[in-house]
Amino acid sequence: MDTAGVGRRIAYWRERRGLTQEDFGRQMGQTRRWVQDLEGGKRQQDPRLSVLVRATEILRIRMEDMWSDAAVTNKQTGGPTSPPAEAADVIRVLYVRPEVGLVPPLSDLSRRLVFCCEAFQACHYGALGRDLAALLPLAQAAADASSPGAGEAHVLLSRTLQLTASFLHKYGSATATQAAVVADRALAAAERSGDPVAIGAAARRVAKSLTRQAHPDAARAFAVGTAHRLAPDLERRGPVGLSTLGMLYLNAALAASGGGRSPTSVCQAAEHVAEAGKAAARLGSDMNADYTSFGPTNVGLHEVDVAVRFEDGWDALRAAETLSAEAVDGLSRERRARHLVTMARAQLLTRRKADAAVSLVKAAHLAPEEIVGRATSAALVGDVLGATARPDQGLRDLARRCGLPA
Repeated sequence: MDTAGVGRRIAYWRERRGLTQEDFGRQMGQTRRWVQDLEGGKRQQDPRLSVLVRATEILRIRMEDMWSDAAVTNKQTGGPTSPPAEAADVIRVLYVRPEVGLVPPLSDLSRRLVFCCEAFQACHYGALGRDLAALLPLAQAAADASSPGAGEAHVLLSRTLQLTASFLHKYGSATATQAAVVADRALAAAERSGDPVAIGAAARRVAKSLTRQAHPDAARAFAVGTAHRLAPDLERRGPVGLSTLGMLYLNAALAASGGGRSPTSVCQAAEHVAEAGKAAARLGSDMNADYTSFGPTNVGLHEVDVAVRFEDGWDALRAAETLSAEAVDGLSRERRARHLVTMARAQLLTRRKADAAVSLVKAAHLAPEEIVGRATSAALVGDVLGATARPDQGLRDLARRCGLPA
């Protein structure tokens, strides 16, 4: 038996489940030193089958995961999976434009876009996918039919594509390439319109796509460069301009925290959050201009996000304690659900497994499609479940809804 390989895989899954060597040893009925020897391949005898069976039960893995690195590699790389039906419908119309017939007036299309934006913030992604698939060809046709220099149609097209990019980002690696393409198209439409708010909002989606595609330095530079270039125009546009400017800096902070922790990246992230804080202070209160949820509270939420991305759970929890619960409750359902997921990650990092389970169950109750329909959220549910010796009924029920064994 490859004792060293088995030990290495046990160590990987133990850490992924949020268990210390003491935790794992206690559940195995052994000492921490015994676990150290097992994981280091230093046991004098091959582990008995009964020991491995018990280990798979505690780690919630299959026995074949003990013998092969394939499952570990797949978990680490997070390869693409098939997008859900609602995302597939949207992707289809991006590449095969259907016949649209008579194009409705821009005012009608704008009302439909408002409905889609509200569906996104309410986490009604199934309905949103159907509506976007119908709206996208109409918005493109309206822009194609507009006279040169008529910016309104291009703004509407850009905003529709921006929302589409945000929607596709929800499904992770399965739709990452399509989200990046849509973000680029949104920026091109915004540039044609000449509207600084549309340009800044589209640039945020491009920066997010770059971060998701493992180019955090390029994402940060692009977001900061756009913010500096557009700042004078955005500041003259009032709340919607300040919100766009602040969100560009918050995107830069997330990008800075997306490439691993270093003294430079920590300083950059803090600097960008501070710049966003200045925009929020000028705004004066939490707003939802252009569906950004921007304001002092969202800046605070991003401090939590950045700390978690740096895998500093304690800093994240300390930042969360400074937030007003009433102010957080005033934000959109989508933003609140994402914050609960971030809190669950912070709580798992700090071994507060029961609290992490509570946060996830709350998030699923608030916005089921934000948890059950997203691979990254479902994976977190699995991690919390695996790290919990005696998961309660609420967590087990949520795991089953996510398609996980519980």
